[in-house]
Amino acid sequence: MAGLAADRRTFLKGLGMLGAAALIPGCATSTTKSGGSSGGATGELSLQSNLSAEQAKAAMEKLVEAYNKTGGKVKLNTVASEIFRTQLPTYLTSANPPDVYTWYAGSVANSYAKKDLLLDVTSVWDGMKSYPESMQKVSTGENGQKIFVPVSYYWWGMFYRKSNFQRWGVTPPKTWEEFLAVCKTIQSKGVPPIGIGLGDTPWVASGWFDYLNIRINGAPYHRQLLAGESRFDDPKVKAVFTKWKEALPYFDPKGKSFPFQEATSALLGGKTGMFLIGTFFADSAPKDALDDIDFFQFPIIDPSVPVAEEAPIDGYFASKKAKDPEAVKKFLGWLATPEAQEIYVKNSSGTVIPANPDAKSADTPLVRKGKAMVQDAKEITQFFNRDSSDALQPTADAALTKFLDKPDQIDKILKDWQAAAEKIFKA
Repeated sequence: MAGLAADRRTFLKGLGMLGAAALIPGCATSTTKSGGSSGGATGELSLQSNLSAEQAKAAMEKLVEAYNKTGGKVKLNTVASEIFRTQLPTYLTSANPPDVYTWYAGSVANSYAKKDLLLDVTSVWDGMKSYPESMQKVSTGENGQKIFVPVSYYWWGMFYRKSNFQRWGVTPPKTWEEFLAVCKTIQSKGVPPIGIGLGDTPWVASGWFDYLNIRINGAPYHRQLLAGESRFDDPKVKAVFTKWKEALPYFDPKGKSFPFQEATSALLGGKTGMFLIGTFFADSAPKDALDDIDFFQFPIIDPSVPVAEEAPIDGYFASKKAKDPEAVKKFLGWLATPEAQEIYVKNSSGTVIPANPDAKSADTPLVRKGKAMVQDAKEITQFFNRDSSDALQPTADAALTKFLDKPDQIDKILKDWQAAAEKIFKA
């Protein structure tokens, strides 16, 4: 299911039905460093969450608290995102795995389903008839079983503070040439124009690769590449890096040493000008700063290429070894309701859009703008690992961080990337 094969028209029709706001599943009431709590003896379900930002964590605590008041028994365990990512295969293959997990729809979920690690939740979908077909497609494994319950989607964009742009005398660019001109102006003010946080979140660089590739070569080629049907040492990929080099002089040199949360702080503090990131970054931002945050669409490079946008879908899947499958399905069914998704939105930054078309969003100008951008897109992608696999993501992390350090070694970097990718595709 590599490349998010969702039909664009069906997907956009589904997005048009969506209410607004929702739920990047947040975090937890307790912390675990390894496989998570079993909860078997007490009848508790264990929910393993990778979202530890303050607002997302608080929202998840409220969410689980609300469910437990209905008679459920769920214990929430929070794990730092990068630890969660690397440990997820271990969680799922352990003898006593956590029951439910926050994670991603599409190729990522299906890669675990193909290993027979995920619970069949088809019966949960019997109560989700209002969900759009696009959501059903990315939640279905190759064997036809439903393996995922989506709760929200969000968008990526070039975020900035409106007050800073006004102070610097710049306006949001639409084309690549205009973007470079804005970078030059911001740099003349003594501020690094482009923030990036690669510290222990090197995957942030993949957002740049994804967008440059879909802007230059188009979304269909991007999907083919991530499915192993094209090569990373293809001249078309080299063209992506050649274009990227034009912007490198404007990147914050300090951004390689700290994670995206600190890059968020740098943006909000006026220490950088712009930040290509998903709306989840707002969970690390003070609520009183949200009204000053805006974004613009990643610049158009080739007007002849159909415009694509990144709109990742988040939600939950469950272990096939879950101790009480029926209790798990009951919990997942509740998470799919408008009530649950609105609880999350109310207690989080409110910058995501719910999967349930009957759930209400935060209906802020920022959310309306993001939703409109996604609806207007000709193509939809998710994110590098979501359109490929968690296993392929480290190959991107290695290649892209090396490129940012040594941009004159593009040919060798792409050759090494292709060799690393081949090992993953052949595994």
